[in-house]
This record gives sequence, C-alpha cells and structure tokens, in this order.
Amino acid sequence: MADKSFDMIVIGAGPGGYVAAIRGAQLGLSVAVVEREHMGGICLNWGCIPTKAMLRSSEVFHLMHRAKEFGLKAERIDYDLEAVVKRSRAVSKQLNSGVGHLLKKNKVTAIMGEATLAGKGKVKVKTEDGKTEELTGKNIVLATGARARELPGLEADGELVWTYKHALMPKRMPEKLLVIGSGAIGIEFASFYNTLGADTTVVEVMDRILPVEDAEISAFAKKAFEKQKMKIMEKAMVKKLDRGKGKVTAHIEVKGKVEKHDFDTVISAVGIVGNTEGLGLEDLGIKVEKSHVVTDPHCRTGVDGIYAIGDLAGAPWLAHKASHEGVMVAELIAGGDPHPVEPNAIAGCTYCHPQIASVGMTEAQAKEAGHKVKVGRFPFIGNGKAIALGESEGMIKTIFDEKTGELLGAHMVGAEVTELIQGYVVGKQLETTEEDLMHAVFPHPTLSEMMHESVLDAYGRVIHV
Repeated sequence: MADKSFDMIVIGAGPGGYVAAIRGAQLGLSVAVVEREHMGGICLNWGCIPTKAMLRSSEVFHLMHRAKEFGLKAERIDYDLEAVVKRSRAVSKQLNSGVGHLLKKNKVTAIMGEATLAGKGKVKVKTEDGKTEELTGKNIVLATGARARELPGLEADGELVWTYKHALMPKRMPEKLLVIGSGAIGIEFASFYNTLGADTTVVEVMDRILPVEDAEISAFAKKAFEKQKMKIMEKAMVKKLDRGKGKVTAHIEVKGKVEKHDFDTVISAVGIVGNTEGLGLEDLGIKVEKSHVVTDPHCRTGVDGIYAIGDLAGAPWLAHKASHEGVMVAELIAGGDPHPVEPNAIAGCTYCHPQIASVGMTEAQAKEAGHKVKVGRFPFIGNGKAIALGESEGMIKTIFDEKTGELLGAHMVGAEVTELIQGYVVGKQLETTEEDLMHAVFPHPTLSEMMHESVLDAYGRVIHV
C-alpha cells in the first residue's frame, strides 16, 4: 500500500460504507475503505439480497401450485432446497464482486482487514496477512453495521436454534418451525419456510405482528398469513428453550400462563446490536447508547472529523438509509451543504407473501402528532391489473392532513407493493398534496392506479369501489 494518508477513511464496506467511499472519490477526495469480512457487508452477503433471492424461489413455488388458476398444468411440483440456497449465494457472489469492481473503477483504495481508531485522524489496520498498517485520514466514517441480537437462553447453536445466517444456509428443511420476532427479518423467513411446507409458528411480544406498521396493515397481513396456515401468537414471550435430541421445547408465556410447544427448528429474529466493539470509540470519547453510536442529523459523532452512518448509527435499520447517509457525509466532507436524511421519508419494505411497504406516519402516529386526518383506502379486488395477475388480496391506505393536504403516510399490503411505495416516497420528498396526486394521470391497467384511487377515497371521490 503506497498511500497511507487520505482525505477520508471509511471503516466498513456495507451499503453505507462503500457508497460513501465511491461518492467521496467522485467528489475528488482521496479515499480508503477498510473491510474485515466481505465487500457489500451484511446486506449484500447475508441480508437483503440473498433473502430476496430465496423468497423469489418460494414465490415461484407458490405460483406453480396455482397453475390451474391460470389455465396451466404443472405436475409433481417440488423444490430442491440445496439448489435454492445455491442460487441465492450465487446472486450475492455476483454483486459482491461488483462492489470490488466499482471501488477500483472509482480509484478507492480497498483494504481487507480489521480497523481500530488509533487516535484522532489515525486508523490502525490489521490486514489479512497479519501485518499492521497505520493510516491517517482527515475524516473518518464509521460504517461497521450491526449483527443479530441474542437473548439469554435463546442463543443460536446452528443446529436447533438459528440466526438469519443459519436460516440462509439451512442444512435441512424445518418440519415444525418457531420464529421468534415478527419484524421484517422474522416475517420474511416465516413466509419463506411456511411456503415451502414448514409448519410455522410466529411469536411476537408486542400486541400485533409487524409492530412498526400501521395497525390496519398488520391486521390484514395477519389474516393473510393465517390463511396460509401460519400460526401467529401475539402478546407472547418465549421464556426458555429446552434443547433435546432433534427437538426444542419452547416455554411460551401467553396471558400470564406458560405453554410448552415442541419444534425441530427455532429462528431467533429479535433485533440487532451495533458493531461498536474493538473500534476504540471510548478512547476518543465517542458516545454509544444501546449499542449504537450517537450522532447529529448529519451523522457527526461529536468528535471532530468522525462520522457514523447506517445501522451503527441507529434506526431505521435499512440499507437504503445507510447508502443515503453515506452520500450525505461524503458531500459534507467535500465541502457541500447536503440536506440531512429525514427518517420519516424513508420507506420500509417487507418481502413476505403478501408484501408490505410503508412510508411516513401511521394513522395512529398522525393523530398522536395532533393532525386532523383524512384517510383513504383502496382494495386490490377493485383493480383490473391485480385481478388479471391473480393477486386480488391487498390494500393501499393513504393518510393526509385535513387542513393542508400534506401526504403524511402511505401503507400497503399486497403484490409488488415494495415497488409501488416509491411513488409515495417521491411525493413526500416533493411535499406533494392530495391535489397534486389527484391530478396526476396513472397508466391503465396497472397496480399503481390503486395509489390514485386511495387518494381519491380520502376525499370522497373514489371511482372503482
């Protein structure tokens, strides 16, 4: 490594770190990025991408069983779990190599190794070959991400109790599966394995599954999952796991009473913790709360020249939020004046069946914030494209401020809503009102027409229901 002094050093090459590095290089900064495991981070290698590849396989499997509905014939429908996993790993590998190519193309110095803050503007790197290098940087961006949270007594062993990593590379197909936690990760794995035939139970400690979503959407999703024979236990807590030979007995507390249920596999999806250890944060006075680095709206840590982005810097724990923060920080370092990332304008997507997507406030949150609201809804059953697709179960819900017409939130459940939500994201970014959306002409026949109809419904002007 010839150069050891940089304008910007990024620690971690996940969707926040590698994007920050590339944007910094585009702006003329000399940039180094240090990664200890794999380019692309958890999202690309063990999260967003491989899970979507596996869920696509289960989606096709589900459709194959519905062939008769479409006038088609399919016999002896089956799956090859090993091949499903192999495809998902190949997708990740392809993108992993792509990140390396992009860094090289943008003349970013990429270093595989473990980084530690060695003082203000100094980073010590223990490289793969065991050597130690010291880099100096005018600015340092911490982008080390997060990992699965493990609760006492529920620790993963890779055999009977799995984390998301084990669930992505299963050695066997679960027969009777318990998923602890009903956030996006838990519900996606529950949906995947349930579709392939596992007898699946989801336990959620809150009063409803998908607790960050609008209550109406959560209720709709619950009914859809139960229709698929998934068992849902809300306001329930797994107190203990007794592990035996090929069996786990879960002690689940429901309504003050403890029930015992047997499973052959448990997936723990109870949240994440930031990767703050071993970075030397305490020595520099960087504040950490609940395993996440405390930052201001521009991701500054309070220590001059040191920033933290992505999952390390707290919720929402989303790859696209990390990437946008990476761009913002790079532009700030290069002398720009970028807008801070607005968490309320970031969409959340869950790729289960049916899909779930949302942006902005839920109806309850809008009312709690003092808004007098107008709420519109439109069902998939009223949309021609949805019926033609054979996907008539779903709904779109929009929430507006009655006085100003501001779009406060949008919430969806149904086919392809993770693609549709971006329309409302752009609308929020442009400070769209109901009038703008009403006057927009949506193409026919498309699922997007439901977005228009939901807005019309909020103001008593809906046409097709």
